[in-house]
Amino acid sequence: MEKRSKISDRLKAGAFDGTVLIVGGGINGVGVYRDLAAQGVPALLVDKSDFASGTSSAPSRLIHGGLRYLETGEFQLVRESVEERNRLLLNAPHLVKPIPVWVPALSRFGGVMSAGLRFLRLKRTPGAKGSIVVRMGLALFDRFGDKDRTMPRHRPVPISEARARIGLAQGVQAVLEYWDARIVSPERYTLELVEDAEIDCPASGALSYSAVTGLSNGSVTLTDSTTGETFTVRPGLVVNCAGPWIDEVDANIGIPEPLSEGTKGSHLVLERPDLVRDLNGAMLYFETHDHRACLVYALNEQMILLGTTDLRTREIDAARCSEEEIEYLFGVLRDVLPRSHPERDQIRYSYAGVRPLPRSDAGATGAISRDHSFRDFPANQTRPFDVVTLVGGKWTTYRACAEQLVDHILPRLNKTRIRSTLTLPVGGGRDFPKDSAARSSLVAEVARDGGIKTAAAERLVNRYGTRARKVAQDLDEAGRVEIPGAREYLVGEIRYMARHERVSRFHDIVLRRSLLAFEGLASETSLNALADIIAPELGWTQTQRDAEVAELLEQLRDRHHVSYVHNKNEADIYDEATVA
Repeated sequence: MEKRSKISDRLKAGAFDGTVLIVGGGINGVGVYRDLAAQGVPALLVDKSDFASGTSSAPSRLIHGGLRYLETGEFQLVRESVEERNRLLLNAPHLVKPIPVWVPALSRFGGVMSAGLRFLRLKRTPGAKGSIVVRMGLALFDRFGDKDRTMPRHRPVPISEARARIGLAQGVQAVLEYWDARIVSPERYTLELVEDAEIDCPASGALSYSAVTGLSNGSVTLTDSTTGETFTVRPGLVVNCAGPWIDEVDANIGIPEPLSEGTKGSHLVLERPDLVRDLNGAMLYFETHDHRACLVYALNEQMILLGTTDLRTREIDAARCSEEEIEYLFGVLRDVLPRSHPERDQIRYSYAGVRPLPRSDAGATGAISRDHSFRDFPANQTRPFDVVTLVGGKWTTYRACAEQLVDHILPRLNKTRIRSTLTLPVGGGRDFPKDSAARSSLVAEVARDGGIKTAAAERLVNRYGTRARKVAQDLDEAGRVEIPGAREYLVGEIRYMARHERVSRFHDIVLRRSLLAFEGLASETSLNALADIIAPELGWTQTQRDAEVAELLEQLRDRHHVSYVHNKNEADIYDEATVA
């Protein structure tokens, strides 16, 4: 990727005047950026923080069909979600993976009447759902998935089989299985879309840490939060995709009308190898006592993900998992798995994000629509450009949403669509092996090019898909060394991120370019080792380096419930087995 400084230089030279300004570097803004690039239309994308650092980094890490949206009568949204899920499994197989889902039901006939009312859109409030209602929903869900079908249809799981495998609550009467998908790293997926866009359309540019802070003489003012420097750009059109921050962005360019009202969703990463074994690759998707949907599934051999909450909030920038939410999540897990015994000292990471929902008078947060819409604000005397604001938007349907939005604005640019993004591969999903033999061949190639053992090459392929070749080819002798306290990562891999992936801050790498913190590998030892690699690449002084480490340590402790205990790998500074 082009250096951030090069894009700043182009901005100062007026290269983006008259083009499309996209505000918001989350998945929806980047989706629009990618779609415009596919049409050969240059754009400037800006975000006040890093790419995918807000809501887009805080989902349940699922690419899902939205089964629960059937409950609120949003059938078109479910159809779109299922079809987009199927395409993402094909377009990004390195990051989007199938996962079986088990749905326990506490009764057979519960909620039949209410389900009928919701089906007829006479009621939106979520309610109890027995196995009959769930099977009806899954039958419709299966039908929606016929287009580009990638996974099996649903099936009932014999209750004896379910109880033998997982310690389900005695009240569970039936278990149904269907298939959905999980995304390994939503942050990396978003970054790969940025890179894809700039390969297709080099005249485009994406600037992180550049906030829209005002309007002056018909130009938008941007402030670089890393330097305090200000820039101006005179766009031909502004597309506001700032998620829960859309009202703030609109207000800064003279549009005071509030459109969004967010709800907070929090998640916990727990070190529970026993539950990993019990789940055996499946996700448990269960109804709570307050008729919400929660989930738990394994991330790897040690960690599980537990979520999520759904609370109205106005604290967008300060969103974090509260003590009350931890108690709620532990409580609902104990309800469905009485022998699970979750404890605070099992928490390795927590995170929270704010869903960008439309303003609504609905009493229950689950009744607020998860669909998206566009609002148009025509140019006026003080703002000589149109603004289109995206309200809402889901991770799974980002591509379809972006295509609809781009089709909405292309006529204003006197352009027409050249191609759809429907079948375009994403990043390292391009030419990704379709069978185990071809995958083994790719791993062997990466191992040979990088001079590393098969296990290390396998990890690179898992993270970067076919782009693992580039990472491997960049490894030198020093780059093949493992990170102290985080042996799953190589020195050269981190160096590659700092050099080629538009990194500005230390937490860009620890929280988004990698999954270090999410995987429970963030400790004082590993973070200091990482900082020593990154600092010379980014030109940091010793003072800057120490400040970045201290700030991140505080953020991990106070916002993500990371406790700095001795990591079992911390003493292993170099592992001979890594190098071929």
